[in-house]
Amino acid sequence: MANLSRWRHFWLRAIECLAQSLPNRCLLCHQHLTDGSGICCQCLASCLYRGPSCLGCGRGLTAEFGLCGSCRVLDALPVVAPASYHQGLGHAIAGIKYQGQLAPLQCLCEALLFRVCGLERAGLVRPVSLLLPVPLHPKRLQQRGFNQAHEIALMLSRLSGIPVDGHLLGRSRNTPQQAGLSGKVRRQNLKNAFVINGVCRVGSVALVDDVVTTGSTVNEIARLLEAQGVAVQVWCLARAEAPGLLDS
Repeated sequence: MANLSRWRHFWLRAIECLAQSLPNRCLLCHQHLTDGSGICCQCLASCLYRGPSCLGCGRGLTAEFGLCGSCRVLDALPVVAPASYHQGLGHAIAGIKYQGQLAPLQCLCEALLFRVCGLERAGLVRPVSLLLPVPLHPKRLQQRGFNQAHEIALMLSRLSGIPVDGHLLGRSRNTPQQAGLSGKVRRQNLKNAFVINGVCRVGSVALVDDVVTTGSTVNEIARLLEAQGVAVQVWCLARAEAPGLLDS
């Protein structure tokens, strides 16, 4: 099975390279592109947050405060994302996760890092010394052939120079797919599902994933890291806010 996983990853890379050599079209509006970015500048700009948003729940804010009042009381885990999953990017990010369609990865990571840098300058998040991709269980990794969180972390590392550790975190239980489940069920599924393989040697890290929905996964991992005295924030390509939150 390990050989099958390696071959699948090899072919995903080969397909991506081939796709970049062919006439390229935006995944969202299908207009012709002159590069291999996967998403045109107009579509990307239309999908990004247009104003400040809470790093805890994703609610829109009147100014860049970091956390809304409710999330400040709860001491919510900071989640940094450049866009909402519900405002156009869902198809492209699902393509990364389920189809290995990596063409839009660089432009989305660039947008994420731009957001991170702005928050760091404002003093709302601290600089991090290490990127930790959310791990897949070995069986799920064999089935899928790659871990999209690890691919995102590698791209972020290339763009920022921050190192990646893909071995520190592990998944001890092969939990069911989380998509479509309530927050309560997600939390029950993920309890004791992760392990830390050793000691984290840095004081501040970013957990990396494609999408954060209820936050159950990243909160469970953050609990383990924080027990070692590590400050944790989350970097993801998009935030899937609670229904109606963006309209409130």
